[in-house]
Amino acid sequence: MIDEMIDYQNSKAWPFVEAKKIVEQMAGHTPSKGHVLFETGYSPSGLPHIGTFGEVLRTSMVRHAFSKISDIPSRLFAFSDDMDGFRKVPDNLPNQDMLHKHMNLPLTKVPDPFGEYESLGHHNNAMLRRFLDSFGFEYEFQSATDWYTSGRFDEVLMLVLTHYDAIMDVMLPSLRAERQATYSPFLPLCPRTGAVLQVPIIHRDAKAGTVTYPDPDSGKYVEVPVTGGHCKLQWKVDFAARWRAFDVDYEMSGKDHIDTVKLSSQICRILGGKPASNLIYELFLDEQGQKISKSKGNGLTIDEWLAYAPEESLAYYMFQSPHKAKRLYFDVIPKNVDEYLTQFTKYGEQDAQIQLDNPIYHIHQGHLPDIHVPLSFNILLNLASVVNCEDPSILWGFVSKHVKGVSKESHPYLDKLIQYAVKYYHDFIAPHKHYRAPTDMERSALNDLCAELQKADKDADESALQAIVFEVGKRHAFAELRAWFGTLYEVLLGQKEGPRFGSFIAVYGVEETVTLIQSKV
Repeated sequence: MIDEMIDYQNSKAWPFVEAKKIVEQMAGHTPSKGHVLFETGYSPSGLPHIGTFGEVLRTSMVRHAFSKISDIPSRLFAFSDDMDGFRKVPDNLPNQDMLHKHMNLPLTKVPDPFGEYESLGHHNNAMLRRFLDSFGFEYEFQSATDWYTSGRFDEVLMLVLTHYDAIMDVMLPSLRAERQATYSPFLPLCPRTGAVLQVPIIHRDAKAGTVTYPDPDSGKYVEVPVTGGHCKLQWKVDFAARWRAFDVDYEMSGKDHIDTVKLSSQICRILGGKPASNLIYELFLDEQGQKISKSKGNGLTIDEWLAYAPEESLAYYMFQSPHKAKRLYFDVIPKNVDEYLTQFTKYGEQDAQIQLDNPIYHIHQGHLPDIHVPLSFNILLNLASVVNCEDPSILWGFVSKHVKGVSKESHPYLDKLIQYAVKYYHDFIAPHKHYRAPTDMERSALNDLCAELQKADKDADESALQAIVFEVGKRHAFAELRAWFGTLYEVLLGQKEGPRFGSFIAVYGVEETVTLIQSKV
């Protein structure tokens, strides 16, 4: 009954905006295949990075929004281009020498450098599926190797052969002159070596379903079927072929693939299909502002984020502003943890209609976990910094002493955050701590703060303590209050930035804070 009172169509949240595009595309009718098909695709040439995960997450958010404004069933394919040729050895993989010996083989034929799976492709597929499963995504995994070798792609492969010239007319103008000389939509798999070849096609036989190419070693002409896994498609043509073969209705793409989407859409129409609806999202950037890449191994892996923060914070990061480029490095983690917690608190105070625009609705699809955290992640990090914490139990000692009614048993989520905070502090804050001595003016202000805290009511809460900090700062010759707080962080915590200081004092303790200040002045 409550659900019927919510106007999902009126939500301005981007997943609903995207979902409404799909509803308009369907014109109120269920497709002949019986469902709307969402797709995400990736190449398992390197360890799956967070951008790959984010595409599945965001697509799932759109799919959930679609389910709220349409009765048409839907499915989600997570497609792995695991028959792609192994062209470059990623820097972050072990056994580099071994991998270099298997260049150009399909990814499902390259040995797993970790020694755990049948191949590198199988290893990276398993990694991605593990993360998708851990988040509870509803999806159907699809393997290019399975589709090509089983014959399920044969129909569309024959269509590509039939419309070869029209596809070449689309592709050739987009290529450099030297690439034009050898380009073909088909990449034959060498019968001798199994390598995925990038060779010119010198003859085509649409009736027999074969192509002929010169063997790069012997120069002899080799004729192979385009079907049955003997050839795969160049990836832009492959993109279009999947849309045609699966009848895909929606697939996101990064900004760097704008031209790919344009060309693939043209090719899809040539093959008799309709292009998928798209959201073009901005790129994820590494610490240096460069695009993250599986081959470079820059940016973050999913494992790395989840070593320092809960999965909800990663989902929150992915939800935010898909049309804006965002840095994806370790220093963005604390901010996203705290913003997630802030939005979670707001969600419980909002009416159902407003909740649709809150990221929390889309992260949890309207079914919230039981989370109660009385402290920010930033406070925990700074508390860990002050006490040089290497053991979560030490942090718990301070928290339980100054925050009433909390324990590991009553606040399991807080316990998780404390463990994350200790690890994050150890790996990213401790190595870069640098304390400076205060100036004479700053020393005077710090002594003044000590005196005021010693006079404070023993039951003063964080707001009252924050007011004391503000008042002391105003009494001294700081150019602005920001400089006063900078003094507190740099002199007392050994870092450039820090928490709301009244909140920090409330958790760390007034007496402990006075002792800390006295040790620094």
